[in-house]
Amino acid sequence: MKYLLDTNICAFHLRGKLNLNGHKDCYVSEITVFELRFGAENSGNPAKHHALVDNLLKELTILPIISCVDVYSKEKVRLRKLGKPINDEFDLLIGATAIKNKLILVTDNVKDFERLDGIKIENWLHSH
Repeated sequence: MKYLLDTNICAFHLRGKLNLNGHKDCYVSEITVFELRFGAENSGNPAKHHALVDNLLKELTILPIISCVDVYSKEKVRLRKLGKPINDEFDLLIGATAIKNKLILVTDNVKDFERLDGIKIENWLHSH
């Protein structure tokens, strides 16, 4: 199995609340890198937190978002027409990346992502 880690899963790992060590075939979206870098910069100790992010990213493959543009646009329109839009553009891009790359999305934010067609989700906070 191959997994796309949502930003919140990476954050739980960085805070010591979830151990990702030993998990193979894990990927992150470029969007997650942006969110992690923002979190590090916004912290009380940016240098320390950027170093923690660096160490995590060394273990993961970063996926570009351009390949998911078709999934993103179709899902955004479909959900808007249903009156159930995902208002967080970053979440929609992360979900579309998981779908396009046929990866299982690992997140603690199941409620928003489960509206996406064709997405597979696991929450390791409740199963690991």
